[in-house]
Amino acid sequence: MRAALAVLLLAAGMARAEGERPGDFDYYVLALSWSPGWCDREGIARGSEQCGRGLGWSLHGLWPQYDTGWPSYCPTGAAPPSRAQTGAMADIMGEAGLAWHQWKKHGTCSGLSATAYLDLSRDAYDAVARPDVFRRLDEPVRLPARVVEEAFLKDNPAFGPDGVTVTCRDGQVQEVRLCLSRDLDPVTCGADVVRDCTLDDALLVPIDGP
Repeated sequence: MRAALAVLLLAAGMARAEGERPGDFDYYVLALSWSPGWCDREGIARGSEQCGRGLGWSLHGLWPQYDTGWPSYCPTGAAPPSRAQTGAMADIMGEAGLAWHQWKKHGTCSGLSATAYLDLSRDAYDAVARPDVFRRLDEPVRLPARVVEEAFLKDNPAFGPDGVTVTCRDGQVQEVRLCLSRDLDPVTCGADVVRDCTLDDALLVPIDGP
């Protein structure tokens, strides 16, 4: 019985490894983080260079996704990005270190070179309209998290309600996640991605800098 179980576990592990081959995925999730909230919760305490720079919706990452679940840390022969390449992403990601981490965890699963993956990440970020209303906040506000989703849907009418989801953490609006095809066209998110924050009093802090 134990031998049979071991065979089953081994087979499951092999199937999972085969399922995480670079380039084998169904769509992308573009994750935009509300930088002031992250800085308020932990970034300032860390002394992060991301904070105090006037960032609003910053790029957390572009994540290859399965219809259910996601790959990560895929084995790849692609060369990692250079320091210059990750440093060049800091204007939209806040820190070069985040760009490096996103490549290692998610970019390796894209089937792209590091250059192509970072370029695609920037293209995806630039393709989404980030509602200006949030940049105009001059004090912390509490609001239903769905208001954030509605603002993104209004400014990005090609997306359907199931193509955008808002997450919260520690009572604050954390991220907006948008689902995109390999060609960066809007698509419907998988059920495990559409997990909208249901808070009616989510905190949104204003931009922390110029």
